[in-house]
Amino acid sequence: MKASIERSALLKAMSRAQSVVERRNTIPILANVLIEAEGDTVNFRATDLDIEVIDKSPAMVVQAGATTVPAHMLHEIVRKLPDGAMVELLDDGTSGRMEITAGRSHFSLATLPREDFPVMASSEYECNFSAKAAVLRRLFDKAKFAISTEETRYYLNGVYMHASQSADRMVLRCVATDGHRLARIDADLPIGAEELPGVIVPRKTVTELRKLLDDDDASIAVSVSETKIRFATPEITLTSKVIDGTFPDYTRVIPTGNTKRLEVDASEFAQAVDRVSTVSSERSRAVKLSLDEDRLVLSVNAPDSGAAEEELAVAYGDEPLEIGFNAKYLLEIANQVDRENAVFMFNSSGDPTLMREGNDDSAIYVVMPMRV
Repeated sequence: MKASIERSALLKAMSRAQSVVERRNTIPILANVLIEAEGDTVNFRATDLDIEVIDKSPAMVVQAGATTVPAHMLHEIVRKLPDGAMVELLDDGTSGRMEITAGRSHFSLATLPREDFPVMASSEYECNFSAKAAVLRRLFDKAKFAISTEETRYYLNGVYMHASQSADRMVLRCVATDGHRLARIDADLPIGAEELPGVIVPRKTVTELRKLLDDDDASIAVSVSETKIRFATPEITLTSKVIDGTFPDYTRVIPTGNTKRLEVDASEFAQAVDRVSTVSSERSRAVKLSLDEDRLVLSVNAPDSGAAEEELAVAYGDEPLEIGFNAKYLLEIANQVDRENAVFMFNSSGDPTLMREGNDDSAIYVVMPMRV
């Protein structure tokens, strides 16, 4: 194999590849990236057996071929090369080494046979549709903060993506919950997604997917089967296993009868919560909301470290209410709001609270209160 590739294109491909590769591997080949040169492109393929990413980069291919080299090491080498450099990759297939040359720099990396590299079995995808990158980014970005990190409840360790009925229309919906808070985000259902089976997209896949979604106008081809999900652009293909489990019936925990309505400037609210929670004890981080007519007092009382309170002017016309929350959960939810105002719907101090952005029902959040 012999190919020349521009440093910035190589760095982009390798940064995606090395982020999929686990740092600690008991199987040596899984620490490597598979490099395949053919025609006028070089493909970089990396996997951890659950996720596979393939990145196509334009290159000058003098001799077609393929080999595997350590992903993290190649990424570090390329990262330290000067901007604008042309990088030559050469593997004669007999020495067990790949030579990397850029200007006056020369490196030689140990290779492993390409035949040993595991390729994710292609699946028959029942459902295929395409969606704009901006739409998918919003769905996953707004939901991912609520993904559970508890390994025992593995079926909550991802974002549940499915087609659902909302009022009078079908929507593409992403839901995540950890039992303390829940995010439910809707978007218009793309053509072809009507038969979408509900799948749980793992946390690591959601993180890797984010790197494909920077270009707002890019169209992402999504293919889904019972066991796998694939996101593809012309240059990058990300394939992942989905979590084998049943996502709980989240509709049961979304309150429908909450009538006490608080409207508050979202960024002012987030900053105030952040300020008062500075004195809260790390373990509970409890913040109390005391509501009265058009007035909200946020307070924290931590006997060990001190107390804090802040008053905000808000729109609230119901009976007085005192309710406590974990400050971290409140902050994460308030930070999801793109619009100016956040609307909270309360029932009582012991019931789940609903939050949405203004009058927009396409993104709703639920947070459980705590005793303060």
